[in-house]
Amino acid sequence: MAGSRKRKRVRGSRVVAVVAAVGAVGALTVTFVSGGGRGSASAEANLNDFVPIERVAANVPTPRLGPDASKGVFTVDCGTNRNGKFSPDNPVAQPGIRNGAEHLHDFVGNLAIDANTPDAVLAASGTTCRNGDRSSYFWPVVRIDKSVRANLDTQALGAVQPAASCPRVADRLPAVPASARDSVRRDLAALDRQLASANARLAASRGRIDQRLNQSVIGALRAERAETIKRISRTMSGAGSRPRGLVSLVDCEVSYDGLHATHRAVPATASGASPGVRCPSVRDKLPGVPASALDEVNRNLDLLDQQIAEANERLVTTKGQGGPNFALNAIVGPLQSKRVATLDRIAIAIGRTAPRPQGLEALAACTLDERPVGGQPGGNNGGNGNNGGNNGNGGNGNNGGNGSGNNNGGDRPLPEPQGPNLELPNNTGRIVQPSKVLIEYRGNPGAKVTAMPRFLRALTGDAKPTSRGPANARATWTCSGFADRLSDRYPICPDGSQVMRVQDFPGCWDGRNTDSENHRAHLAFADPTTGACPQGFVAIPQLRISISYDIPRAVQLRGQYALDSFPEENHNPFSDHNDFVNVNSEKQMRRIAACLNEGRRCS
Repeated sequence: MAGSRKRKRVRGSRVVAVVAAVGAVGALTVTFVSGGGRGSASAEANLNDFVPIERVAANVPTPRLGPDASKGVFTVDCGTNRNGKFSPDNPVAQPGIRNGAEHLHDFVGNLAIDANTPDAVLAASGTTCRNGDRSSYFWPVVRIDKSVRANLDTQALGAVQPAASCPRVADRLPAVPASARDSVRRDLAALDRQLASANARLAASRGRIDQRLNQSVIGALRAERAETIKRISRTMSGAGSRPRGLVSLVDCEVSYDGLHATHRAVPATASGASPGVRCPSVRDKLPGVPASALDEVNRNLDLLDQQIAEANERLVTTKGQGGPNFALNAIVGPLQSKRVATLDRIAIAIGRTAPRPQGLEALAACTLDERPVGGQPGGNNGGNGNNGGNNGNGGNGNNGGNGSGNNNGGDRPLPEPQGPNLELPNNTGRIVQPSKVLIEYRGNPGAKVTAMPRFLRALTGDAKPTSRGPANARATWTCSGFADRLSDRYPICPDGSQVMRVQDFPGCWDGRNTDSENHRAHLAFADPTTGACPQGFVAIPQLRISISYDIPRAVQLRGQYALDSFPEENHNPFSDHNDFVNVNSEKQMRRIAACLNEGRRCS
């Protein structure tokens, strides 16, 4: 079975990983060494990341159906991203972090989603799904690159300081009541201290990737952030302004984005990725809000979110229309006018019973997200919309503190997609359009399913098995006609067979939460042979996404296609992953569950 090699595989054509147990406690350390040097080896020189699918043993179990099985299948057609909604955001695993994925995703379904889109805005957006499903489904793109790929080497890694990357909390809060302002500011400052302490610990792994240290640091940071964020939520709720969804902001990543400096440069031309509007943050710039103004201010803050999302959706649906100035004149200009009026209403509401905030009108101006690598100055994310917008020091507004400002542990923006192929550092080459995307909600072999809650967040696989460990990574690769086997390596398919990725999501839910502190604990995988859920979990419609590609066999044989990835993964096929936000209406999700429980095939 190809998956049996996943903890120790030596990867050659794109990166050679030497795994060793070191130290008295056996800490797992991965050190990158050169696979031949830039320009001295071609992409097809070593095919350790590729395997003929015929050599992969059958490994997909077929569960026996019990008397209470939910045997149905509900299929959703959301297209293959022909509208070109590409983004390096990951709204599930890295909410609020602009370009946080450092690789490009295909998005189908929801047209408004980005790193910051609130649930209410998702529910009102357009969709590519034919049945009106507004859910968002997204996965890393596959590219064909016939040029020599740069390998990561010890010298490059030695120059990189890993750093924790955390969502900003100050930008996601509702209006902070005046009575809670000082307490919230203290806790936002505490989040900064926790991040700084974590980065000091991570400094010990400079020059190598230490999974055990990373897990220890991020685990401790997550626990500290969870307590602090819960305290912020309690404080604000007690003062009459209840935050929602803050659990999504708890988890952090270890970032090696400094490795981008060693990768092949891409042309500094305007991006062809789905453009977005970037507006200054507002929430972290407000003073403490009088109790009498909270409701009105929060309504208008939500309206600012909605305005940005509507503009972003129009940028997707009108892409290529109206000439070079269409977006600026027809979308960005009207957006700024709406923001002026909304910001004025916020100032008036506060000014009725407290000093009117000055200068809010300066936050109305927005820009189009089309700029070369390096971004606009000042902050890691270069402006993240109303709920984003790091300004280098993490926000200096009156809502307090730096709020975990340095998302990626540095002072530079994460790179933007560039040029006609939407390239990112080391994620280069032509994007392969899926020939087919099959989205299925499937039943459980042993039990009836319960409808998913709306706005459930889910992910499958792990984008960082090298730096975070392989526990959550999953083999996903196969070829059409070989559904009984999945590989953790890129498949080489026989003539007439398509390259495929089959990505199964967890099919069990804790019955309470739509997200969790690590984005995983609220869901679980069922037993693969019986379908039984862990104790305390209930079966829900199990999502499967199967993606097919027409990739020339010669390209497969030469090892010239690969997955976009984080820099330290260097196209590791075992870093494949998929993400999902359920925006089906409650009525539609009940219909899906009924279809499965009644054993029907529906769409």
